[in-house]
Amino acid sequence: TAQYVTTGLDQGPSLEQEIARVDHAQQPADLIAMGRDIECAVLARALKYHSEHRVFLNGKKTVVFR
Repeated sequence: TAQYVTTGLDQGPSLEQEIARVDHAQQPADLIAMGRDIECAVLARALKYHSEHRVFLNGKKTVVFR
């Protein structure tokens, strides 16, 4: 999840989020690599949305236009 920063940890409005399915066959190193890749992709998309002025705050929620 990519969020705007607030004084509370993980409390800011979300800009983008992604999930990945995992199974019992994956090793810890595999999960670490997947997490790193997802974090990079999510952050890149969130920065793109913000720089294109496509994100609007609505109270504690965000609206991201396509």
